[in-house]
Amino acid sequence: MNDLHQRIAASFNAQGLMATLGARLVRVQDGEVQIDMPFAPGLSQQHGYAHAGAITSIVDSACGYAALTRGPVGCEVVTAEFKTNFLRPAIGQRFVAVGRVVNAGRQLAVVTGEVLAHAAEGGDAAAPKVVALMQATMVYVNPR
Repeated sequence: MNDLHQRIAASFNAQGLMATLGARLVRVQDGEVQIDMPFAPGLSQQHGYAHAGAITSIVDSACGYAALTRGPVGCEVVTAEFKTNFLRPAIGQRFVAVGRVVNAGRQLAVVTGEVLAHAAEGGDAAAPKVVALMQATMVYVNPR
């Protein structure tokens, strides 16, 4: 694990919501972060799909941590705004949120994200389907 990954992992591991969702940090590289969340009945909405709140939460975090990979050492990020488009019902055994930096300045980062739904693992597993897209602005802040 390199310094960048350790820095992101330390912040990620401090988030109670990610632990509640069963989410885990699976990839950290300059400008991109991936977060995996297994489906669980406790994360469903009334039709049995993964709830939009859970999907939005993991992609917001993936976008925020992607921005943090480009932030000054010692800073953190908070979300200033985001827009999420849901393309289809979130049906799958696990969901992978990918956040990517579009532009990082001194105070703000503009990022995009997507959430991929993965069917059950195995030889006949269908290709992952994009279930949500996000556009977000993250703000670099000094932690207190």
